[in-house]
Amino acid sequence: MKELFDKVCADCSRNVTKTYSTSFSLATRMLSKNIRQDIYNIYGFVRFADEIVDTFHNYDKEILLNRFIDELEYSLKNDISLNPILNSFQITVKKYNIDKHLIDSFLSSMRLDLEKKEYSNYDDYKSYIYGSADVVGLMCLKVFVQGDTKMYEELKPYAISLGSAFQKVNFLRDYKADLKELNRTYFPNLVNKSFDDAAKKKILNEIKDDFATALKGIYMLPNNSKFGVYAAYKYYKRLLKKLDKTSTSVIKNKRVRVPNYQKVDVLARSYVRYRLNIL
Repeated sequence: MKELFDKVCADCSRNVTKTYSTSFSLATRMLSKNIRQDIYNIYGFVRFADEIVDTFHNYDKEILLNRFIDELEYSLKNDISLNPILNSFQITVKKYNIDKHLIDSFLSSMRLDLEKKEYSNYDDYKSYIYGSADVVGLMCLKVFVQGDTKMYEELKPYAISLGSAFQKVNFLRDYKADLKELNRTYFPNLVNKSFDDAAKKKILNEIKDDFATALKGIYMLPNNSKFGVYAAYKYYKRLLKKLDKTSTSVIKNKRVRVPNYQKVDVLARSYVRYRLNIL
């Protein structure tokens, strides 16, 4: 009865998504039903790896990450894992032939979080973002195009831009926690420098450029995913707008959030555009 076990595992990945991220969960529910579970499976995998390096402070994180990776390799080789998150993930990997390079790049960036505290040059910064965020977008893109290699290659640079934009917004939103709780600095222009209005403006302009590129690709997505991805894009744009209006002193001492009623507003406006074929 492997089918029953797989269903339990799928439920676990879905519950992880709903519990850890209300905004991502909302956006995922806007995807076509036939691909929704696979996005839950991807999110569960990246969420658990991220939790290991970011929150399990009272445990040996390196041992936990190594064990997680070993169990992942076993699951990919044997088509099963008793870790329900990894069992669900390997099903999606096999179903859509997700490149192992994408998975390895993600795990390399997670390992960097155990040993690297700052990114003093732009190449290292871009490499970390590629592994921690861009490849996650590419995994999702594999699901969206459902085996269409030509479409995947065409949309790949736009998915990378969207992943980069999301991650940089996260860095800005989580500036306080990264610096004060994890002793990390991701933005190269902030290493040994103060976070002031000039630094913030440079970061914001970089993110806005990423979003401008990403939007072109969102319009080209298949109907199974266009609305959901656009809703996530609009949510992060709303968060970026709020960060833009928030002083650096507040960002350094508080995690900026978008209230739930504004998330609903973003979703409603996105739906109207989608139904009117404006997307």
